[in-house]
Amino acid sequence: SRMVQPAFTNMRPCELYLVRHAVAAERREDWPDDTKRPLTTKGVSRFREVVQGLVWLGVGLDEIYSSPLVRAKQTADLLSEGLKERTPVRTIDELSPGHEPPTLLAELGKRVKRRRVALVGHEPDLGELAAVLIGAPRALAFRKGGICRIDVDRMGAAAHGSLVWFLPPKVLRKTGR
Repeated sequence: SRMVQPAFTNMRPCELYLVRHAVAAERREDWPDDTKRPLTTKGVSRFREVVQGLVWLGVGLDEIYSSPLVRAKQTADLLSEGLKERTPVRTIDELSPGHEPPTLLAELGKRVKRRRVALVGHEPDLGELAAVLIGAPRALAFRKGGICRIDVDRMGAAAHGSLVWFLPPKVLRKTGR
């Protein structure tokens, strides 16, 4: 008898990379609209080095989802440019600040079709998402430009995973040199 393919392509395991946006301009009168704050020049150059660390680790991505906020979108674009796949970046409102992990996971369950997926977003939301996925009692604290890899059993509201690594940007930058 032939194996029947499951109807949901998102029922397979997934490498999930949670990425906090790189260093952005400070909240001040220059940026009354917080959604438009860009990365600083230093933030851009440092995150490029972080991506080189990912290359050294052999990370590849099939899908990249970003918060629609400028600083996250710029970080996601740098991630895409620095990896050989040149994966296109898609924005998803549920990655903008203030969304609960179950809401985001349910939306990802509908969208994600591939195995290696990056989510570029904000604190404290990413830390809370990581905690929900790995069953931690407290949110993980992401530095700007910090990344963790969680391998999940499937993508969707019921996703559970295990933490494979959680690296601050400084370690990724040194790794890539």
